Amino acid sequence: MDNTASCMIEVCDLHKHYKDVHVLRGISTTVAKGEVCAVIGPSGSGKSTFLRCLNRLEEASSGEIFINAQEITDPHLNLNKMRENIGMVFQGFNTLFPHMPAIQNIMLAPVNVRGLSHKEAEAYGMELLSRVGLADKHASYPDMLSGGQQQRVAIARALAMRPEVMLFDEPTSALDPEMIGEVLEVMIDLAKQGMTMVVVSHEMSFIREVADKVLVLADGVIIEEGSPQEVFTNPRHERCRSFLSKIL
Repeated sequence: MDNTASCMIEVCDLHKHYKDVHVLRGISTTVAKGEVCAVIGPSGSGKSTFLRCLNRLEEASSGEIFINAQEITDPHLNLNKMRENIGMVFQGFNTLFPHMPAIQNIMLAPVNVRGLSHKEAEAYGMELLSRVGLADKHASYPDMLSGGQQQRVAIARALAMRPEVMLFDEPTSALDPEMIGEVLEVMIDLAKQGMTMVVVSHEMSFIREVADKVLVLADGVIIEEGSPQEVFTNPRHERCRSFLSKIL
């Protein structure tokens, strides 16, 4: 990643409390435009909470988050307008509307939020389905699709709003092993096309190949930050070395 690239995401001293539980304890980091940032760490380290704070599905207790220089932690911000620019794909592959075929799942937001005509949204939806290799499944309902296919439609649906940032929260964790590759291929293609991405994942081969930056979280703090090569070959923190020894 070119160090001169503009900053797309800036997180400043982010804290998150759930009553007496202090989940995030002062997270500060940046993600450049077009950069892929992978977030890894032990279970319960705050990875999903951190990701969900980036589009305010979880409200920060304190700290600031900027997306493309806009402070999204501003309490007066129009959340719906802000989320138009941030796509998110969740762990489960069953997040599609079950009563709508794939193309209608994708068309819904562009028509209702962006104001596209039905014809425009359908054409763009078919373009996105082609992009994820599922144009032939446009009329299929979610229960007619495999888990991997559903997750690819979910990615296409997130892209339908033309977001500046894509967030992925363990997008392959609920998939059978033979389905994981087809989802990762779509994510690799997005990275090649310059999409800014923050990915919570334990798919180490994907992270080695695609990520520009790795954040290792433990107990709500960043204990390592650097390129995959730096983090995986020369971790400085003993907790990080112990964690990596179990997954690499």
